[in-house]
Amino acid sequence: MSLKNHVILITGAGGGLGGTAALTLAKNGAHIILLDKNIAKLEVVYDAIVAANAPTPVIYPFDLAGANENDYQELANKIDAEYGALQGLLHSAVEFSSFTPISQFGTKEWGHTLNVNLNAPFLLTRMLLPVLEKSPQSSIVFTSDSSARNAHAYFGAYGVSKIAMEGLAKILAEELEAAGKIRVNTLIPGAIDSPLRKRAYPAEDKAKLPDMASLAPAYLYLFGPQSLGVTGQAIDARTFHL
Repeated sequence: MSLKNHVILITGAGGGLGGTAALTLAKNGAHIILLDKNIAKLEVVYDAIVAANAPTPVIYPFDLAGANENDYQELANKIDAEYGALQGLLHSAVEFSSFTPISQFGTKEWGHTLNVNLNAPFLLTRMLLPVLEKSPQSSIVFTSDSSARNAHAYFGAYGVSKIAMEGLAKILAEELEAAGKIRVNTLIPGAIDSPLRKRAYPAEDKAKLPDMASLAPAYLYLFGPQSLGVTGQAIDARTFHL
């Protein structure tokens, strides 16, 4: 499956799942825009992509929580000027601190989590829609959580943001469906041996979990030609089969 001539922006590209997606898609020919606030982690992913003889990616340092509307617009303008169109947008950045009762959540922590997990995907998507629409076919993928979406106790702002984000994806998919150019779907990775999982469940035996590379088929499907016409869906990696 070739993604040659596809330009795909990935948020949280320095993280576990974001980095995995970036390497997977790049190995299949995509030109990746690596977006994250942690430059050192971005450089690791950059080097891995170059070492794989994949198209050389671009590093774009960006603080999703601290950026304002003008910063998002500047990013969209630069992508438009450089590439003329965008074929993919993967929202993989995530903020999670700890399991906390709602009664003990601080206002600052609550706002920061919602900024990264919900407001940033909204703003970035809104600003990039005109660039995505310049491609005959493009894909937007939001990353959710199978546990948080069931509204379990103590998931706090993280759980609320993921529930709301799935609603955002569904609404956006319906709004864009008639035009038939941009498909919008949600990826549910499930329990995976990732840095976030290690932080959330430190005592868990990670040897029993799938590794992050197991998500490769789902990423290739969602950004490749096999998902053309598929929109408004929640793709669960635990049950996904091509």
